[in-house]
Amino acid sequence: MSTTEQPTTDAAPSPALPDGPRGLLIGGEFVDAADGATMAVHNPATGEVMAEVAVAGQEDVDRAVRVARDAFVGAWRDVTPSARGKILWRLADLLEENADELALIESLDNGKPLAEARGDHGFSAEVFRYYAGAATKIDGRTVTPSAPGPWHAYTRREPLGVVGQIIPWNFPLMMAAWKVAPALAAGNTILLKPAEQTPLSALRLGELFLEAGLPPGVLNILNGDGAVTGAAIAGHDGVDKIAFTGSAETGRKIVHAATGNLKKVTLELGGKSPNVVFADADLEAATAGASAAIFSHMGEVCIAGSRLYVQEDVFDDVLAGVADNARALKVGPGTDPGTQLGPLVSVEQLARVTGYIEDGLRGGARALAGGARHGDRGYFVEPTVLVDVEPDARVVREEIFGPVLVARPFKDPEDLAREANDTRYGLAAGVWTKDLSKAHRAAAELQAGMVFINTYGAIDPSLPFGGYKESGWGRELGPDGLDPYLQTKTVVVAL
Repeated sequence: MSTTEQPTTDAAPSPALPDGPRGLLIGGEFVDAADGATMAVHNPATGEVMAEVAVAGQEDVDRAVRVARDAFVGAWRDVTPSARGKILWRLADLLEENADELALIESLDNGKPLAEARGDHGFSAEVFRYYAGAATKIDGRTVTPSAPGPWHAYTRREPLGVVGQIIPWNFPLMMAAWKVAPALAAGNTILLKPAEQTPLSALRLGELFLEAGLPPGVLNILNGDGAVTGAAIAGHDGVDKIAFTGSAETGRKIVHAATGNLKKVTLELGGKSPNVVFADADLEAATAGASAAIFSHMGEVCIAGSRLYVQEDVFDDVLAGVADNARALKVGPGTDPGTQLGPLVSVEQLARVTGYIEDGLRGGARALAGGARHGDRGYFVEPTVLVDVEPDARVVREEIFGPVLVARPFKDPEDLAREANDTRYGLAAGVWTKDLSKAHRAAAELQAGMVFINTYGAIDPSLPFGGYKESGWGRELGPDGLDPYLQTKTVVVAL
């Protein structure tokens, strides 16, 4: 992170949004909603409307389920694993060939800096390649029963059928990749609902999949909001599984909606992740790492290191460095090449984040950096560092999902573990120390699905991603991310 540039939103006008599909993808064609409904898509850097997209209602969801069911039985379930893998690999190549266009779409739609959007899409391509290889590695096993008599017994791993996938707005294309790639590798067909704030990259992804040779109806994309489109998908008896990424509150609604046919559910939910700096850490690296853990992607990251715990002997030095980094970030439109911190995704998110900051300050917190909205146009918030926060404050307990860091000193590592784990979430954690024994002990004690030691947010297509407690059910990525899209069948033959 730069430590010299001053925050600004001054920039050239945003480039034009590339042309692309704006309808619903159903049965291999982009179509209008049955009732003609549309919704506006806003540029978060300006607040202006930049596109209108079709909105799926119940009739559209019903049609997409029928199409996906027909495609599953007729065109996709019996495609060879190798052929499925080749389509996924071709899609990865197309993502790279269209990287600049996709990054611009994502930056305009979500607000994130172009460099971050390009990084997301590069990772997405690798996720598709990982599961392209996994498609040919799905197998069962033979079993020798103990019952008397001659038997031949074996298991098969089979796709579930039609899966509904509901993705968030913070990593629109990458979250689509995490869900679509394993589902297709396993042989399922899909109803994908992008977030209403950020549908554009998902629609372009659907167009690229058709170019890659995916049969019509295998991937259907339904724009819309959660209360109508998402609820219709989650509650549909023709859907065999729901995969959702978003808030814990919405996750509970998904679970309730899925009870009708007891469809399978995986959830990747929120976090309030502790990032721990011991006095013996490489303080320069820890300071930079703590800054990146909360300010990358505008802090709109489920694993953001939003709670910083620093051993009291070095607390002031580390926090001074983090505050300096925050003040030096260049704030501006994501399409400005110099931008390091873009706008929040929506006016609603702006109100949410600034509301938390104001609540923390009213409760006695002190801002070492930031503490307010940035400018008066677009959805920008100053990168904020809060100290003198009490452990029961809302800014400490609740997920803010913005560039807001709360920091507390600690003395005793045992007290630290109790406070770090005193949360309903358990998604990620960070540990900074030169003592590897201390690092491994901390990793064992922290109640989190992922622990990063002397780094933060290091993810890979081969490593499971998910959390403890209210941070979700199941895992994404790696072999664990394929399992939820498969079911096991036992076959027993009397010889």
